Amino acid sequence: MLAIDKVRKVFGDHVILDDLSLDVAEHEVVALIGASGSGKSTLLRCVNLLTEVDDGTIHLDGEEITDPRADPDLVRRRIGLVFQSYNLFPHMTVLENIMLAPVRVHRRSSEQARAQAMQWLDRVGLAEKAGAYPDRLSGGQQQRAAIVRALVNSPRLLLLDEVTSALDPELVGEVLTMIRELKSDGMTMVLATHEMGFAKQVADRVAFLDGGRVLEQGPPEQVLGDPVEPRTRRFLARIIEAGRL
Repeated sequence: MLAIDKVRKVFGDHVILDDLSLDVAEHEVVALIGASGSGKSTLLRCVNLLTEVDDGTIHLDGEEITDPRADPDLVRRRIGLVFQSYNLFPHMTVLENIMLAPVRVHRRSSEQARAQAMQWLDRVGLAEKAGAYPDRLSGGQQQRAAIVRALVNSPRLLLLDEVTSALDPELVGEVLTMIRELKSDGMTMVLATHEMGFAKQVADRVAFLDGGRVLEQGPPEQVLGDPVEPRTRRFLARIIEAGRL
Protein backbone atom coordinates (compact mmCIF):
# COMPACT_ATOMS: atom_id res chain seq x y z
CA MET A 1 0.00 0.00 0.00
CA LEU A 2 2.83 2.39 0.92
CA ALA A 3 6.24 2.02 -0.74
CA ILE A 4 9.09 4.31 0.34
CA ASP A 5 12.13 3.79 -1.86
CA LYS A 6 15.57 5.30 -1.17
CA VAL A 7 14.18 8.58 0.15
CA ARG A 8 16.74 11.23 0.99
CA LYS A 9 16.22 14.52 2.83
CA VAL A 10 18.89 17.03 3.76
CA PHE A 11 18.53 20.19 5.84
CA GLY A 12 21.65 22.31 5.38
CA ASP A 13 24.61 20.10 6.26
CA HIS A 14 22.43 17.57 8.08
CA VAL A 15 21.32 14.39 6.34
CA ILE A 16 18.00 13.53 7.99
CA LEU A 17 16.88 10.69 5.71
CA ASP A 18 19.63 8.74 3.99
CA ASP A 19 18.31 6.50 1.19
CA LEU A 20 15.60 5.20 3.50
CA SER A 21 13.32 2.43 2.21
CA LEU A 22 10.22 0.99 3.87
CA ASP A 23 7.10 -0.84 2.67
CA VAL A 24 3.77 -0.98 4.50
CA ALA A 25 1.04 -3.47 3.59
CA GLU A 26 -2.66 -2.69 3.77
CA HIS A 27 -4.08 -3.13 7.32
CA GLU A 28 -0.53 -3.30 8.72
CA VAL A 29 0.63 -1.27 11.70
CA VAL A 30 4.30 -0.27 11.59
CA ALA A 31 5.96 1.41 14.57
CA LEU A 32 8.99 3.63 13.97
CA ILE A 33 11.38 3.73 16.91
CA GLY A 34 14.75 5.37 17.36
CA ALA A 35 16.51 8.19 19.14
CA SER A 36 15.48 11.81 18.71
CA GLY A 37 16.84 13.07 15.40
CA SER A 38 16.81 9.65 13.74
CA GLY A 39 14.32 10.84 11.11
CA LYS A 40 10.99 9.45 12.35
CA SER A 41 8.97 12.67 12.23
CA THR A 42 10.61 13.86 9.01
CA LEU A 43 9.70 10.58 7.35
CA LEU A 44 6.04 10.99 8.30
CA ARG A 45 6.05 14.57 7.03
CA CYS A 46 7.54 13.40 3.73
CA VAL A 47 4.80 10.79 3.33
CA ASN A 48 2.18 13.48 3.94
CA LEU A 49 4.03 15.82 1.52
CA LEU A 50 4.49 18.49 4.18
CA THR A 51 8.22 18.09 3.59
CA GLU A 52 9.55 17.68 0.06
CA VAL A 53 11.98 14.80 -0.51
CA ASP A 54 15.32 15.56 -2.15
CA ASP A 55 15.63 12.17 -3.82
CA GLY A 56 13.84 8.83 -3.95
CA THR A 57 10.15 8.05 -4.38
CA ILE A 58 7.04 7.38 -2.31
CA HIS A 59 4.13 5.41 -3.74
CA LEU A 60 0.64 5.18 -2.25
CA ASP A 61 -1.63 2.52 -3.74
CA GLY A 62 0.74 2.29 -6.71
CA GLU A 63 0.72 6.04 -7.44
CA GLU A 64 3.94 8.01 -7.07
CA ILE A 65 2.89 10.81 -4.76
CA THR A 66 6.35 12.42 -4.83
CA ASP A 67 5.95 13.07 -8.57
CA PRO A 68 6.09 16.89 -8.98
CA ARG A 69 2.91 16.64 -11.05
CA ALA A 70 0.97 15.08 -8.16
CA ASP A 71 -1.52 17.37 -6.41
CA PRO A 72 -0.54 17.45 -2.69
CA ASP A 73 -4.06 18.37 -1.62
CA LEU A 74 -5.54 15.34 -3.40
CA VAL A 75 -2.88 13.09 -1.88
CA ARG A 76 -3.55 14.41 1.63
CA ARG A 77 -7.22 13.57 1.30
CA ARG A 78 -6.13 9.92 1.50
CA ILE A 79 -3.68 10.35 4.38
CA GLY A 80 -4.42 11.39 7.94
CA LEU A 81 -1.65 12.91 10.05
CA VAL A 82 -1.89 13.43 13.80
CA PHE A 83 0.70 15.66 15.46
CA GLN A 84 2.05 15.30 18.97
CA SER A 85 0.87 18.82 19.88
CA TYR A 86 -2.77 18.24 18.77
CA ASN A 87 -2.91 21.39 16.55
CA LEU A 88 -6.62 21.91 17.13
CA PHE A 89 -7.84 25.39 16.18
CA PRO A 90 -8.35 27.16 19.54
CA HIS A 91 -11.13 29.47 18.28
CA MET A 92 -13.29 26.52 17.13
CA THR A 93 -15.23 24.02 19.19
CA VAL A 94 -14.30 20.34 19.05
CA LEU A 95 -17.16 19.69 16.64
CA GLU A 96 -16.20 22.62 14.41
CA ASN A 97 -12.59 21.40 14.29
CA ILE A 98 -13.70 17.96 13.17
CA MET A 99 -16.26 19.22 10.62
CA LEU A 100 -13.90 21.70 8.96
CA ALA A 101 -12.14 19.41 6.47
CA PRO A 102 -15.17 17.29 5.52
CA VAL A 103 -17.14 20.45 4.65
CA ARG A 104 -14.40 22.67 3.19
CA VAL A 105 -12.20 20.07 1.49
CA HIS A 106 -14.41 17.05 0.83
CA ARG A 107 -17.51 19.14 0.08
CA ARG A 108 -19.83 17.14 2.32
CA SER A 109 -23.01 18.74 3.59
CA SER A 110 -22.92 20.20 7.09
CA GLU A 111 -25.57 17.72 8.18
CA GLN A 112 -23.59 14.75 6.91
CA ALA A 113 -20.33 16.04 8.39
CA ARG A 114 -21.97 16.73 11.75
CA ALA A 115 -23.57 13.29 11.93
CA GLN A 116 -20.29 11.56 11.10
CA ALA A 117 -18.33 13.71 13.55
CA MET A 118 -20.79 12.99 16.37
CA GLN A 119 -20.67 9.29 15.59
CA TRP A 120 -16.89 9.29 16.04
CA LEU A 121 -17.00 11.51 19.13
CA ASP A 122 -19.55 9.19 20.71
CA ARG A 123 -17.37 6.20 19.94
CA VAL A 124 -14.32 7.71 21.67
CA GLY A 125 -16.30 9.05 24.62
CA LEU A 126 -16.18 12.73 23.67
CA ALA A 127 -19.77 13.39 22.53
CA GLU A 128 -20.43 15.57 25.55
CA LYS A 129 -17.39 17.71 24.66
CA ALA A 130 -18.56 18.48 21.10
CA GLY A 131 -19.45 22.08 21.99
CA ALA A 132 -16.38 22.71 24.12
CA TYR A 133 -13.30 24.63 23.04
CA PRO A 134 -9.93 22.80 23.07
CA ASP A 135 -8.62 24.64 26.11
CA ARG A 136 -11.45 23.13 28.16
CA LEU A 137 -10.27 19.58 27.39
CA SER A 138 -7.53 17.53 29.00
CA GLY A 139 -4.49 16.65 26.92
CA GLY A 140 -5.76 13.13 26.36
CA GLN A 141 -9.16 14.44 25.24
CA GLN A 142 -7.54 16.92 22.86
CA GLN A 143 -5.41 14.18 21.33
CA ARG A 144 -8.39 11.89 20.88
CA ALA A 145 -10.24 14.77 19.19
CA ALA A 146 -7.23 15.33 16.91
CA ILE A 147 -7.25 11.65 15.92
CA VAL A 148 -11.00 11.83 15.20
CA ARG A 149 -10.36 14.90 13.04
CA ALA A 150 -8.02 12.77 10.92
CA LEU A 151 -10.32 9.74 10.85
CA VAL A 152 -13.50 11.57 9.87
CA ASN A 153 -12.05 12.04 6.38
CA SER A 154 -11.87 8.23 5.90
CA PRO A 155 -8.13 8.10 5.15
CA ARG A 156 -6.46 5.12 3.51
CA LEU A 157 -3.41 5.63 5.74
CA LEU A 158 -3.05 7.14 9.21
CA LEU A 159 0.25 8.65 10.37
CA LEU A 160 0.76 9.20 14.09
CA ASP A 161 3.69 11.35 15.21
CA GLU A 162 4.53 10.77 18.88
CA VAL A 163 0.88 11.24 19.80
CA THR A 164 1.44 10.43 23.47
CA SER A 165 4.68 12.32 24.12
CA ALA A 166 2.98 15.57 25.18
CA LEU A 167 0.58 13.83 27.58
CA ASP A 168 0.71 13.28 31.31
CA PRO A 169 1.38 9.59 32.06
CA GLU A 170 -2.14 8.98 33.38
CA LEU A 171 -3.64 10.24 30.09
CA VAL A 172 -1.54 8.07 27.80
CA GLY A 173 -3.70 5.00 28.28
CA GLU A 174 -6.88 6.49 26.83
CA VAL A 175 -5.10 7.42 23.59
CA LEU A 176 -3.38 4.04 23.30
CA THR A 177 -6.72 2.29 23.80
CA MET A 178 -8.14 4.27 20.89
CA ILE A 179 -5.24 3.26 18.64
CA ARG A 180 -5.69 -0.40 19.59
CA GLU A 181 -9.32 -0.16 18.51
CA LEU A 182 -8.30 1.35 15.17
CA LYS A 183 -5.94 -1.57 14.64
CA SER A 184 -8.83 -3.94 15.30
CA ASP A 185 -10.80 -2.06 12.62
CA GLY A 186 -8.03 -2.77 10.11
CA MET A 187 -6.71 0.79 9.81
CA THR A 188 -3.29 0.97 8.13
CA MET A 189 -1.02 2.99 10.40
CA VAL A 190 2.56 4.17 10.63
CA LEU A 191 3.37 5.56 14.06
CA ALA A 192 6.48 7.15 15.46
CA THR A 193 6.69 6.40 19.16
CA HIS A 194 8.84 6.28 22.26
CA GLU A 195 6.30 3.99 23.96
CA MET A 196 8.13 0.70 23.46
CA GLY A 197 5.63 -1.34 25.44
CA PHE A 198 2.82 -0.02 23.28
CA ALA A 199 4.76 -0.68 20.07
CA LYS A 200 5.22 -4.24 21.27
CA GLN A 201 1.48 -4.65 21.82
CA VAL A 202 0.00 -2.94 18.77
CA ALA A 203 2.54 -3.07 15.93
CA ASP A 204 2.75 -5.83 13.38
CA ARG A 205 6.28 -4.68 12.60
CA VAL A 206 8.82 -2.44 14.31
CA ALA A 207 11.38 -0.46 12.32
CA PHE A 208 14.41 0.95 14.14
CA LEU A 209 15.69 4.15 12.52
CA ASP A 210 19.27 5.27 13.02
CA GLY A 211 21.14 7.91 11.06
CA GLY A 212 18.24 8.40 8.68
CA ARG A 213 18.00 4.74 7.67
CA VAL A 214 15.99 1.70 8.69
CA LEU A 215 18.77 -0.18 10.44
CA GLU A 216 16.61 -3.10 11.57
CA GLN A 217 13.00 -4.17 11.19
CA GLY A 218 10.87 -7.18 12.00
CA PRO A 219 8.19 -8.48 14.38
CA PRO A 220 8.08 -6.61 17.70
CA GLU A 221 9.15 -9.65 19.69
CA GLN A 222 12.28 -9.96 17.57
CA VAL A 223 13.33 -6.29 17.26
CA LEU A 224 12.45 -5.38 20.84
CA GLY A 225 13.25 -8.71 22.44
CA ASP A 226 16.24 -10.07 20.54
CA PRO A 227 17.63 -7.43 18.14
CA VAL A 228 20.35 -8.38 15.69
CA GLU A 229 22.12 -5.06 15.21
CA PRO A 230 24.48 -3.88 17.97
CA ARG A 231 23.17 -0.30 17.58
CA THR A 232 19.62 -1.50 18.21
CA ARG A 233 20.79 -3.39 21.27
CA ARG A 234 22.47 -0.26 22.69
CA PHE A 235 19.37 1.85 22.06
CA LEU A 236 17.07 -0.65 23.77
CA ALA A 237 19.48 -1.07 26.67
CA ARG A 238 19.05 2.64 27.44
CA ILE A 239 15.27 2.32 27.11
CA ILE A 240 15.24 -0.60 29.57
CA GLU A 241 17.55 1.29 31.93
CA ALA A 242 15.06 4.19 31.90
CA GLY A 243 12.24 1.76 32.75
CA ARG A 244 10.36 2.31 29.46
CA LEU A 245 10.32 -1.30 28.22
